[in-house]
Amino acid sequence: MGSEHGGNGGIACRSVLGKGGEFRVVEHGTTVALDSPGVLILLSPAKRLDYETPVPTRKFSEPRMVDRSAELMSVLVKTPPDDVASLMSLSPTLTDLNVQRYQDWEPHFSPDNARPAVFAFDGDTYAGLDVARFGERDLTHAQKTIRILSGLHGVLRPLDLVQPYRLEMGTKLRTARGNDLYAYWGTAVTETINDDLAERKSKVVVNLASNEYFGVIQPEHLQARLVTPTFLDEVKGQYKVVSFHAKKARGAMAAWLVLNRVSAVRALQDFDDLGYHYDSERSTPDAPVFVRPAA
Repeated sequence: MGSEHGGNGGIACRSVLGKGGEFRVVEHGTTVALDSPGVLILLSPAKRLDYETPVPTRKFSEPRMVDRSAELMSVLVKTPPDDVASLMSLSPTLTDLNVQRYQDWEPHFSPDNARPAVFAFDGDTYAGLDVARFGERDLTHAQKTIRILSGLHGVLRPLDLVQPYRLEMGTKLRTARGNDLYAYWGTAVTETINDDLAERKSKVVVNLASNEYFGVIQPEHLQARLVTPTFLDEVKGQYKVVSFHAKKARGAMAAWLVLNRVSAVRALQDFDDLGYHYDSERSTPDAPVFVRPAA
């Protein structure tokens, strides 16, 4: 994928999607990386989707595991609606909606039938991410540093096109590869993450995904240092994980890492968005804890 535009006083430039998911600018035949990669960030997707709000960029990329996604869809389209409802604990209305989505899904992606993942997902984490504040260079950096774990797609980059779907990673969907999606994806997601890590100097993964989604990763095979932050809120004098707040905090930290081009683990201690601050007494080097006192 590429797009040409004029800029810098009329100099013709071309935005090109690189192998690792990065966009590079080509000027006068010279390729220049826009930003060096920072830490690699893992996020979960969202159940709630937004296919109405205009997308503020023309940049996009295609998912890298479309054949595997199509294989899953071939199972989903044959699954009776009652089984879909049972597998995903859906109401009749949501069952009908998602059964129709499975029927409509196709393995060919374009801006006409899909939108970039980071603009399609609309849950609490993405409220914290608040990608609407990202400029073009921020989106470019996010493309290199954020990876969204997905039940249907395995792993997505922010600008990978996705069609409407619902398939949570914990779904016990039986396929020829096993009895659930963890068995289905096997080591494929970890291998893809490792491929992305191989192309960067910073060998650090910041895990901001939920336990359900991170379960598709084999940490022992991850070729990087793994750092998993925790966010605690004060409730009646005790600090605890409050799901809604923790999800939003994960998105806010992902945005903070992107917008500040963070490449060192130590810098995480400076995170102070949404009223959280680093708690050294509760933290370990690979499990930093951030607390937010009651208002």
